[in-house]
Amino acid sequence: MNFKESKAIYLQIADRICDEILLGQYAEEARIPSVREYAAVVEVNANTAMRSFDYLQSQGVIYNKRGIGYFVATGARELILSLRRETFLKDELDQVFRQLYTLGVTDEELSGMYREFMKNQNKM
Repeated sequence: MNFKESKAIYLQIADRICDEILLGQYAEEARIPSVREYAAVVEVNANTAMRSFDYLQSQGVIYNKRGIGYFVATGARELILSLRRETFLKDELDQVFRQLYTLGVTDEELSGMYREFMKNQNKM
């Protein structure tokens, strides 16, 4: 896995696991690879992978059955989408708005581009 310097590695691993859940690689109540297995897959120290698992468990995305392993929580998909939406609206959209303002992009231009984007999405 190629990591970006702008974000903690354990959070990037957590994002990858969330992506895998969203893509259906791990269904609700399904077991996910162990910490050691996942660390080997993404080529990191097991402690880093454990930090990712702890983070996801604290968010309610996965849970641990002692002695058996980690499992995807019921409702994890909806929770991930909700958390990502909240993060996008709170953190990332502010940056986008700042750039739009700095570049002088009007709301008419933006809404026209968004309508065009949505029209193209509906064709897929």
